[in-house]
Amino acid sequence: MNLFRRAYNLLPFVNSSIAPCPDATSAERGAYGEALAADYCKRRLGYKLITRNWHGSYGELDLICGDKDTLVFIEVRARAEKALVTGYHSIDTNKKAVLHRTCRQYLNQIQHPPKHFRFDIIDVVLSCNKADKVRHYKNIPLFHKHYKARNFERQ
Repeated sequence: MNLFRRAYNLLPFVNSSIAPCPDATSAERGAYGEALAADYCKRRLGYKLITRNWHGSYGELDLICGDKDTLVFIEVRARAEKALVTGYHSIDTNKKAVLHRTCRQYLNQIQHPPKHFRFDIIDVVLSCNKADKVRHYKNIPLFHKHYKARNFERQ
């Protein structure tokens, strides 16, 4: 919880003079990026935040949000401004497979899975001197076109 409070205090609307320092750990930069992404989803996109950092047996889902009647699984990638690979391109086929299994596990465990769900990526570009940039990539192909949650078919 202390790490979350520290990340929350780094948000621009809380204290705009603080940015993640270059000697911050990867976990601290990641928590800061997730806090920025969660704030972006609520304020800019109008999503309802359902949960953060949901852990399944296959992996972790950074953010799970609701966009009207659609369940949105969001992977947050925080990268330095000078990184060679963007957050979007850092998700390879192995990571997509882990995310796919984890999303399926989440869908199968809830009592009334939604009819519509999708996978998004939020890429947070961290900069020491300038404002951080948040890029949202919507509806990334992770599920095949006719995929339905198993529990949904039983209803």
